[in-house]
Amino acid sequence: MDWKKKALWLDFEMPLVELHEQIQTLQDSASVRGMDVTDEVKALQVKADKLGREIFNKLEPWQRVQLARHPRRPTTNDYIHHIFNDFIELHGDRMYRDDEAIVAGMATLGDRKIMLLGHQKGRDTKSNIRRNFGMAHPEGYRKALRLMDMAVRFERPIVTFIDTPGAYPGLGAEERGQAEAIARNLREMADMPVPIICIVTGEGGSGGALALGVGDRIFMLQNSIYSVISPEGCAAILWRDGAKSKEAAKAMKLTSNDALRLGVIDSIITEPTGGAHRDHKAIALSVKAKIQDTLAELEKVPGSQLLDQRLQKFLDMGIYEESGKS
Repeated sequence: MDWKKKALWLDFEMPLVELHEQIQTLQDSASVRGMDVTDEVKALQVKADKLGREIFNKLEPWQRVQLARHPRRPTTNDYIHHIFNDFIELHGDRMYRDDEAIVAGMATLGDRKIMLLGHQKGRDTKSNIRRNFGMAHPEGYRKALRLMDMAVRFERPIVTFIDTPGAYPGLGAEERGQAEAIARNLREMADMPVPIICIVTGEGGSGGALALGVGDRIFMLQNSIYSVISPEGCAAILWRDGAKSKEAAKAMKLTSNDALRLGVIDSIITEPTGGAHRDHKAIALSVKAKIQDTLAELEKVPGSQLLDQRLQKFLDMGIYEESGKS
């Protein structure tokens, strides 16, 4: 970790950064003077580890939103690099153009052949513009559907990585049928007789997330979020004040713990202390193990039974209370 680049750290992490700066200063001074500071460094490291656990075990919803959006958080391409082999990216919806906000293609995981799809954000301004900040146009969702149909034909399981603020709301996207493209994906994914695993890795925003989110198993990374709208959008609608985003995030129940409690997801994938962006390889190993274990389970279920279970899964989502008696 580069503790000197404070721009990479969030405001609530600053006490931790200061401790590590003390450790670095002590080590640099000892190197110049030829001193042995092993015990002092060890004591500070123990203190830093304890503080890190305290901070990240008590995160507020808005702080998890910040982690979910961290510019160094692993993207779909990062997971492909660390988890899968022989990835062949496929392009285009065969109707309009290729949408680089969605990465899709074939790969192998051990001896399994997989169809992969996922939202793709950039790392800097240039790549984010190229990827449209992970916000897909309708052609992106039609590309995804084309390849999912291919997966059904070749009897390949489907794995999707979800990380988007939402579907792109621009005029051109609406003109080309954004709502129809998302709705069609929801309908078609519900009726695909192959195992489908969906993983929310960062932001799970609105219909843009749902268009890749109908599956037999839905998982969330510990610091990811899943909601019908962004906290900023919610604050603007309810209070007409974007500054109330923190309050909105708390009210929206958008964290992985909230989603699990409400039955929206099946389980949470634990992240390294500090967030997935601190150790790409470690979180990729956890995601890989979850995919392998889940595929081993789902591959034993016949296609027709798989569809029945998937339908029931979505019918059972949420917690409801009767408002009164007739």
